[in-house]
Amino acid sequence: MPRSQNKVASHRRRKKVLKAAKGYWGARSKVHTIAKHHVDKAMQYAYRDRKAKKSEFRQLWITRINAAVREKGMTYSEFINALKKKGVIINRKVLAQLAAEQPEAFNAILDFVK
Repeated sequence: MPRSQNKVASHRRRKKVLKAAKGYWGARSKVHTIAKHHVDKAMQYAYRDRKAKKSEFRQLWITRINAAVREKGMTYSEFINALKKKGVIINRKVLAQLAAEQPEAFNAILDFVK
């Protein structure tokens, strides 16, 4: 008895890989075996960078808060320490937004902490 092959499923699988590789250069978007490797690598980068993005944004927020606080003669670490001692619970994202968009509100927090 001849071996049964599921051509429909294998064709769909290959088509899915080539669709994901659309826009890649040369054989990376045309040849299934090469495209498969590059799509797999792209997925690894995407997974890694979803995690790294969180760290990058935190660094950005800290930089913005530090710049705003230094204008008022304080350092970032002193400011965060003073916030914790006063029991103010505001995350860095919100503090950075206040520093950039609503400086008067940020200054009020800074005055409260000093």
